Amino acid sequence: MTKHMPDIACQPHQAPQGTLNWVGMSGIDLPILVQQGLNCEDNNNNIRLSSQTQAYVSLDNPMSKGIHMSRLYLLLDQMGTQKNLTPSRVKAILEAFIDSHKGLSNQAFVEFKFDYYERRNSLISENTGWKHYPTTIRGELRQGTFECEVSIEVPYSSTCPCSAALSRQLIQEAFEKQFDAQNLDYQAVLNWLGTPEGIVATPHSQRSYAQVKVKVTETDCLEISRLINHIEEAVQTPVQAAVKREDEQEFARLNAANLMFCEDAARRLQNTLNQHPEYLDYWVRINHLESLHPHDAVAIITKGLNAGYRDEPNLMDAMK
Repeated sequence: MTKHMPDIACQPHQAPQGTLNWVGMSGIDLPILVQQGLNCEDNNNNIRLSSQTQAYVSLDNPMSKGIHMSRLYLLLDQMGTQKNLTPSRVKAILEAFIDSHKGLSNQAFVEFKFDYYERRNSLISENTGWKHYPTTIRGELRQGTFECEVSIEVPYSSTCPCSAALSRQLIQEAFEKQFDAQNLDYQAVLNWLGTPEGIVATPHSQRSYAQVKVKVTETDCLEISRLINHIEEAVQTPVQAAVKREDEQEFARLNAANLMFCEDAARRLQNTLNQHPEYLDYWVRINHLESLHPHDAVAIITKGLNAGYRDEPNLMDAMK
């Protein structure tokens, strides 16, 4: 015989009444499935990752004491762990949240925060290594309107154009002092360029981060790898995992060929993202963690839609 247990949440609310924007849970440990790579049809590339999840619904009935939080948790367990997390799957979860709270809620929100891991090729050598990208997937369903957002953080290297120009000037002065308008000997110059005296100054560079948020269409494919590729191809100097000497040399060459202020990196990403209509909207924060200064150089761009992302600096957590 099933024991009858009281359900306080279903009893009429006698205290001060009002509707609430969001009620739910945060910090939920949830193992999710994510497609790795560019082939959404290849189920062999699914990876299971640990996520920190938030789940909320609105409380629109002022007479209700609260929502049924266990229903949100059980739906996440059933729907968020057994199939790949895609925009379509996120929408189905949100719809289930609202269906489980008929008469109480008409909007729902869910967020999955995780580290996405992927093997990336070395620049020259035939090696690969793991790189991780902090990623967040958010979904919101308001009055039947669905939005899905992917946020990701991609590290790269940036070399200061001003510092490069000043370094070149010092190298010219050192060359002039060494050879002083004498009849130049090709071999002597070549040998000198290979000595520490031949490179008397180097430009400063720093690890940098592109924090990118894009709104994506409702699809059965979550193309995290493609978004990473678009960002890394725009900046041209992504940090490396497995590195041999030939890879390090190529990395140095790429840095010299892609000198950039934070403004340059922001415009590169702006140009790239504008070429991809699958990104309905975007917000980008470029962070150059200066080696010259104790502070960071920052640039922020949005797609510029009337009802789109605002250009607020703090829409994504700043680098620690």
